[in-house]
This record gives sequence, structure tokens and C-alpha cells, in this order.
Amino acid sequence: MNGRFLYRLLFIGLAIGLFQLATTATKPASSAPNWTTKVDGWVLETAESQTTTEFLVYLTEQADLSLAAAQADKQTRGRYVYQQLTAVARQTQPPILKQLAAMGAQYRPFWIVNMIWVRGDLSVIAAMAQRTDVAHLYANPTVKTNLPEGKTAVSSLETTTGIEWNLTQINAPDVWSMGFTGQGVIIGGQDTGYDWDHIGLINQYRGWNGTTADHNYNWHDAIHSGGGICGPDSPEPCDDYGHGTHTMGIMVGDDGTNQTGVAPGARWIGCRNMDVGTGTPGTYAECFQWFVAPTDLNDQNPDPDKAPHVINNSWSCPESEGCTDPNVLLAVVQNVRAAGIVTVQSAGNSGPTCSSINTPAAIYDESLTVGATDSNDNIASFSSRGPVTVDGSNRLKPDVSAPGVSIRATVPGNAYSSLSGTSMAAPHVAGLVALLISANPALAGQVDTIEGIIMNTAVPRTTLDGCGSDTSTSIPNNTYGYGRIDAQAAILTQLPHHTFLPIVTIP
Repeated sequence: MNGRFLYRLLFIGLAIGLFQLATTATKPASSAPNWTTKVDGWVLETAESQTTTEFLVYLTEQADLSLAAAQADKQTRGRYVYQQLTAVARQTQPPILKQLAAMGAQYRPFWIVNMIWVRGDLSVIAAMAQRTDVAHLYANPTVKTNLPEGKTAVSSLETTTGIEWNLTQINAPDVWSMGFTGQGVIIGGQDTGYDWDHIGLINQYRGWNGTTADHNYNWHDAIHSGGGICGPDSPEPCDDYGHGTHTMGIMVGDDGTNQTGVAPGARWIGCRNMDVGTGTPGTYAECFQWFVAPTDLNDQNPDPDKAPHVINNSWSCPESEGCTDPNVLLAVVQNVRAAGIVTVQSAGNSGPTCSSINTPAAIYDESLTVGATDSNDNIASFSSRGPVTVDGSNRLKPDVSAPGVSIRATVPGNAYSSLSGTSMAAPHVAGLVALLISANPALAGQVDTIEGIIMNTAVPRTTLDGCGSDTSTSIPNNTYGYGRIDAQAAILTQLPHHTFLPIVTIP
């Protein structure tokens, strides 16, 4: 920062300190020289160059969800988490919102973590940072995610029919023959949007009853400006890039002839978190919040009972573009997990370099991170590798792998396309979660157990990559994780739950 900028910061800090003394008796300001340490450098720099900037005000007080795991089932767990999170936000945010309104700033309150999205100038930044009830001001940059282009290589509806190779490779058809197709399970997807009335997706959309559509509680748009061909705040599912439609087709796609989805009997709901392929930490967090308690189209009347069982996340948030770690997304993913929802995350497409899994939310222990394999069960060269070093954890990642090379699935316009990427691998795992819960509904909300089954039944794969402490015999390893998923092996662990009823002894 140059001397002129530092002088402006000091002047603004002193001015805001006087403003706070006049307007906020309950929360005195911290000393002016220290407040900049609570602000990401990106926030200060962009405010100087652009006059105003977006940032996330992360409050000091956060909800205690330590009792969530003790709740009886997924439904009660989801209600408990929602109640705890909203109570803390309701109790602590009003004074800050009042101050923001008085300063003419734009803002949007959150409860998935106790934070507020803000657009403001340096005076607003200083005012927020000087509050003792504010822990940090995080950057909210626009992030260009490394997505496969979803609108290329489109083939006609009639080109290929039947079951796709990737489904056969993970033994999904064998699971269907047992009677488990994902029925009774809700899959959530946050992505570039969805072509909801695609012939391969419409019958699986929770908002479609066969005659009419109701998008309340089934769709949310976190893009409030721009939005490409969909525009902002789309009142119905819309895909401005083609990527989301493809990922959903891998999870549930089936038009009666083209079978592209792992769990065609599941129902899906969706949230758009990217504007033509670019998102922000705030849009990702907004979608996660909506999934924990879906709302109507006016973003009112949230209902945690309508939450999905699993959320697919085929996106990344690069640190190189301002998505710093630790940041709000870690707390967000932790709270989603506390609500009993499985978070499946693509590993990223920055391989084959070791430690190339380096972006939220793939780096988190709380995410089920997925690498990509080809039709020969070899890791894709582009699939990002572990271990995670960006946060100092040296954590082994990915957790598992799944097919992600030349995967054919739905794209907008009632068409089909073959795409490659870990974006295509992750939906296979989300679909497998749905198959597991349909085989044993008692697994709903049991995130640790579900993840353990998927990892422990994967087909082991070894590697010579040598990432981290891996040897040629290491299982798991930082290339494949525990191996390529096997749907049939996973479901076979749950068959006793269907072949035997509990024995009740009557005295």
C-alpha cells in the first residue's frame, strides 16, 4: 500500500471511530491502528481501485452445533442445526445491519454461518472492521472456475442409446436390478444452473408432478446480477453455461432410452451458484444455506424438512483468485455436514502435479473429494492430486475416484454431450449416496457412515505418482484415494437391512 492510501485509511478509521461513538453505544470500536489486520488485503486494495467492493463480514459469535450429532435422525438434526444457526444470526446481526443501512451500504445477511455480504467503500470497511463483534472481513472475489465447456461437442438425442459405459464400470445397473435406483432420496446440485425440462431430467425434478411445475423449494438462484442468457434471479431452473445440466444428468438422467444417471429413481433440486461459469464465496455459501433449509421463490419460509440428502459440488474456489483459506466456506461446509447432508466435491483439474488439490472446498476434511478415472480405471492426467498442503494439513486427498473421462450426459436443448473433468466424476459419487440411502433409509443423515461405506468398498488402485508419502503399494493414496467407487459392493453391505426384519420379543 502507498503512503497516500495509508493516510486515507487512518483518516477514515478516525472518522468511523467518531461515528461509532455517536451511533453504537453497545459495541465500542477497537483501536484505529489495528483494524486493518482484520481485513483481507484484497478487500482494501479493490476498494481503493474500484471505489466500492464486495466483502463478507464474519461475526465473532458463531453457533455451537456440538449437539447436532446427538439428534435422533436426519430430519431432527436438520431442524436443530437450522434453529441454532438462525437464532445466533437473529440475536447478533441487527446492530450491524442498522449501521450498514445508515451508511448506505448494500448488504445481504446470512445464517449458514453468522456473516453478512456487503458492498461498500473504505468507510464501510473501516466501520465493520472496528467493531468488536466482527471477527474478520473476507474477500468475495469473482472466481473463474476451471470448468469443462458445457456447450461443445453436442450430439443429437438419437445418436446413442442404452446404458453408458461409466455406469456399467461402477456396477450401477447391478444395483438397479436389486430394486434400488435412488427412490425416496433427494439430490441437490449447485452449479451453473439446470435445464429442468430436459427430457432426461424433467421426470426426476422434485418440482414436476407430471403435469405442472412448482419451483418453490426446488430451485434457488444465487446470481442477483448478470446471469447470461438466464438473467438474474431466474424464477425457474436455467443453465447459462451447460455444465450443471451435464452433472445432473450423471446423477439422475434417464429419458427411457438414454440412461446416463447413477440414481435415476432419485429426485433432484438445484441452485445456481455461478454466473456464466464464475462464482464467488458468497454465491457458494448462499446455495449451501438454501439447501440446509430450502425456501419459496421469494426466499421466504425456509423449511429444513425439504433439505436434500446429498449435494454435488462440481466447482472450485482458487486461492490464487482471492478465495483464501481459512475462510467462510470451511465453516459453511462444516455446518452443512452437521445438518446430516453429504457434501461431494470434485477434486479439480490441475493434475498431474502433486498437491494440486489446493482449492476450497476440495481441500476440506468435511468434503468427500473425488478424482477422475478413465474407461481403463486409470487416473486421468488432469485429475488433481494430494496431499493438501495449502492449509498446512498434509491431508490425504482425494477420498475416492470415479469415471470422469468422456462421460456422456444431458446438456441444454434435449441433447447429449461427452465431457471430461473431475466435474463429471463427483456426480457419480453423489448418485451412489442416493443408491445407498434407497437401499437402507436409516443411513439418511449418517454422513460418516455413508462416506466410510463408499471408501471401504472402492476398488483399490495403486500408483507410481509418489505424492506425499505414497509408495507403489499405498492404499489409500493421493492419486486415487481409496480407489474407484463400486456401487454394487457398497450396496451389498446394506442388503441385510432389506432381507431381515427386526425381531421383537413379546414377554
